[in-house]
Amino acid sequence: MTSPEPPAVRAGEPVVRQALPADVRGIYDLVQPFTATRVLIAKELITYFEAVQEFVVAELPEAPGTIVACGALHVLWDDIAEIRTLAVDPRYQGRGLGHRLLDTLIDRARALGLRRLFCLTFEVDFFTGHGFERIAGTPVGMDVYAEMLRSHDDGVAEFLDLARAKPNTLGNTRMLLEL
Repeated sequence: MTSPEPPAVRAGEPVVRQALPADVRGIYDLVQPFTATRVLIAKELITYFEAVQEFVVAELPEAPGTIVACGALHVLWDDIAEIRTLAVDPRYQGRGLGHRLLDTLIDRARALGLRRLFCLTFEVDFFTGHGFERIAGTPVGMDVYAEMLRSHDDGVAEFLDLARAKPNTLGNTRMLLEL
């Protein structure tokens, strides 16, 4: 039995695919304007290289290597992951790229056997449209919370709602999707 052919991509339509190390500088450059306005957390370039396997990107087929959107799935614990660094170049917003990337990340979470997805966002309506709901607090028990406190990851600190992460999270909404 053969696999069905993937849907044809219309000319000029960005292709969503797994990020490669060669994409990291493009991801970094795409994210910088969002970090400057504190919509996303600023990270060092090395952090993106370390996390490249978590990322999917949207690339222009006519300009290989031109990254116009990205997003990451970061596993937090055995049943929960975080959607991180979901960004679309403003010139390509309104074309459904954010939705395509988020759907891809949700599918990856399901394939990993995860039961919940967390996000910290200003884009409440966007995530609500994908089934996420607002939450208060941290959706893990005290035993998991204690283990997660050992992480040095700034995103985990935000997830745990630690005081040191507060400047990065002002105005953001905590949301959760049950898979």
